[in-house]
Amino acid sequence: GRALRRSGAGPGDLLCVTGALGGAAAGLELLRKTSGSRRSARSRSDSDVRLAPHLWPQPRIAQGLWLRRKLGATAAIDLSDGLSTDLNHLCLESGVSAEVEAQSLPIHSGAKLEQALHGGEEYELLFTVRADAVIPRSIAGVPVSRIGRITKNHRSSPRVVLLERSGRRPLLPEGWQPFS
Repeated sequence: GRALRRSGAGPGDLLCVTGALGGAAAGLELLRKTSGSRRSARSRSDSDVRLAPHLWPQPRIAQGLWLRRKLGATAAIDLSDGLSTDLNHLCLESGVSAEVEAQSLPIHSGAKLEQALHGGEEYELLFTVRADAVIPRSIAGVPVSRIGRITKNHRSSPRVVLLERSGRRPLLPEGWQPFS
């Protein structure tokens, strides 16, 4: 009865993530591009660093426990299916909508915005906290970023919106869909 669930987010809550996003998708793309090609020891070493998020994801167990015990997180989900898809799951379960600020996304070095939004296999945590919560810069050595907020759900509006400098656009769930 004390687990962090997807269903506890409410309008006004802050939307946060651990770590950086898009690294696993960027690593997979690099792996696909370089498979079968001959590379020097130096380029192999450089790519190993870029492949790490894809090949060796780090589940955020300690951070999840801390969020429940110390920060009073209201909802959480890991980003195994990608931010766009998993945020949609959280919003559906909580009966809310969300706004994501593109400029606030912690994008992994070498990743693109679309990889950060839709790439999966991250195992970073997406979580919500009340608006008055003091969000730490890191939890157990892993950076934490506020990326948006939870809003009231309106049937006539998109469930999740991406706020960019050029305006607002619906953020459709384009990550991994395991049962499609």
